[in-house]
Amino acid sequence: MVDALREELADLTASVRAFLEWHAMTGADGLPGDPSALHEALGASSSEGGPPAARRPDRGFAGLDAPAPAAPRGGGGAAFAPPAGAAFAPAAQRSAGGAAPAHPEQRAAFASPPHPEQRAAEAQPARAPVQPPRAPEPSPRPAVSAAAAPRAEPAARAIAAAQPDAPEERLARLSLIAEEVRTCQKCPLHEGRTHTVFSRGDPLSEIVFVGEGPGAEEDQQGEPFVGPAGQLLDKMIAAMGYHRDGVYICNIVKCRPPKNRKPEPAEMAACSPYLASQLALIKPKVIVALGATAVQGLIGTTEGITKLRGTWKLYKGSIPIMPTFHPAYLLRQPGAKREVWSDLKEVMRHLGKSAPDRG
Repeated sequence: MVDALREELADLTASVRAFLEWHAMTGADGLPGDPSALHEALGASSSEGGPPAARRPDRGFAGLDAPAPAAPRGGGGAAFAPPAGAAFAPAAQRSAGGAAPAHPEQRAAFASPPHPEQRAAEAQPARAPVQPPRAPEPSPRPAVSAAAAPRAEPAARAIAAAQPDAPEERLARLSLIAEEVRTCQKCPLHEGRTHTVFSRGDPLSEIVFVGEGPGAEEDQQGEPFVGPAGQLLDKMIAAMGYHRDGVYICNIVKCRPPKNRKPEPAEMAACSPYLASQLALIKPKVIVALGATAVQGLIGTTEGITKLRGTWKLYKGSIPIMPTFHPAYLLRQPGAKREVWSDLKEVMRHLGKSAPDRG
């Protein structure tokens, strides 16, 4: 008889421990609002084979009857994981070592619910602090319509804002990119180059000139626009009121195409990340695109430069671009200088500068 009582006491102790562990795991505060829920937790399975809580859902644990994650039970027992739709697993399933369930008379004493009036009086004050887990409340912000969806312009501004603002850090980043370009082998142009041609001028300038690609003299010296076309460009820059080294000059591709031919689309695509990084770090107020290839590399258009020149475009939705003729074209067609000067005056007007009229 004593052994049977000890086994019964051990079973009840294990049941109470399992209940308290589950109660803490669910995040509830205090004891359940309905004392009968505690009695049911300590009792064995019903005659139908199901847990008592499954037959009485409204007993102070509303919202906590979802499957709980398995947790190790104290005392060396099996893991405790209440099944779906039940607040507690039957005591016979939780007991370790297959111990016999409680005596029917004792189990009935624990399982008997209190008087309805007493249960209602006890349930009301205790139910308030026991809050079931709630889903996150919806944001109070108004719904965003499809017309107000994020556009490319804010995304471009966010990317620009992520770039370093300190001049020293921007210069350091540009030096790292230039070093990467020096060892680049992303396209076949690297096979015939003497030097890569990254840039020249002031990386902190408000204006950037973008050309097509290096020529023979640029390839030899590793600097853009140093031949006859570069000398004409220097005169154009001086006419605008800038020093040749007071602006930033670079190209769509960083290696010379064979026989100074136009860069192919794959070659331009291989170099485009370098140019994008340069412009993101320089953050110019204006870009002057010299020739059709420069405009194509910046915004992807296939229109001719005669149609594009003199009309403002946008790079990544934020930086104004002024397309104009390439200086090499002006060496062949001097009569087009007047149109180029008109384009450059428009750039100066945009930057708040003035210039005398020139022929």
